[in-house]
Amino acid sequence: MNTTDTGVYLAKFYSIISDMVTGMTNAEQTNSISHNFITRMIPHHEAAVAMSKNILDYTKNEELKAIAENIISEQTKSIEDMKAILEEADKMLNCSCDLKNYGCRTENIMRTMFARMRNACTSDCIDADFIREMIPHHMGAVCMSELAFKYCIYSGLRPILQSIITSQKKGIAQMQCLLNKLNASCQG
Repeated sequence: MNTTDTGVYLAKFYSIISDMVTGMTNAEQTNSISHNFITRMIPHHEAAVAMSKNILDYTKNEELKAIAENIISEQTKSIEDMKAILEEADKMLNCSCDLKNYGCRTENIMRTMFARMRNACTSDCIDADFIREMIPHHMGAVCMSELAFKYCIYSGLRPILQSIITSQKKGIAQMQCLLNKLNASCQG
């Protein structure tokens, strides 16, 4: 990969992150934790899809292609599932104390995720860059999903949360394993 490709890849990545940050921080918040989770997770998932499409324009690594294609498939389905239940989920209201606690904790998770993604180590290895960017992204989704489970939420959201947690923990493990291989090949 040449320096020009790396620069173009990273410019697109930072644009995707900027859109995600805007979408998540400006998401409509109501008196429903279920609604608030969904309106923030949709732009989060949309960013993962865009990031995965971006890496597919550059990578020749078949293992990474499979990971990116899986992210696109799973998160597109999750977006559709969340949109399908949003109206019903919005009816599940929470008390002001829970809303405040959930909101503060979610803001902390988001700030940490945004910082880790923006500060991910970059190199001339776009494949490794993508993984170092996507791992904190997935970790953010896991943390946000685990947090939502601690509150009274719409029952139809529970299987979506579980799917996010399961698939993204699996994805983190796969990406970490591939990153280790990429790092070893760069050193060897």
